[in-house]
Amino acid sequence: MITSPPRFTVTYDGATLNVFHANKGEGLPRHAHSYAHLTMCHAGSCIIRKEGRELLMTKDTQPVNLLAVEWHDIEALEDGTVFVNVFAEGKY
Repeated sequence: MITSPPRFTVTYDGATLNVFHANKGEGLPRHAHSYAHLTMCHAGSCIIRKEGRELLMTKDTQPVNLLAVEWHDIEALEDGTVFVNVFAEGKY
């Protein structure tokens, strides 16, 4: 998987949003954090893989909480995918 850097990073009122624009096969390879974060898909589709589970996400999928210390990856399944990770401010 090709690593995608955030297209935009915005911090507002205690939350940081990393907005990713990714094409098929791009995203965030397997990693973990010491804190939880929320992930949502705004356009296209992506798959989240985490400790024995997979979830296909589109703009119609409810945002998902990724737990602290649990490995996960996020991969775009089509060109033009936009996904967002939301963290508590200072944890990115």
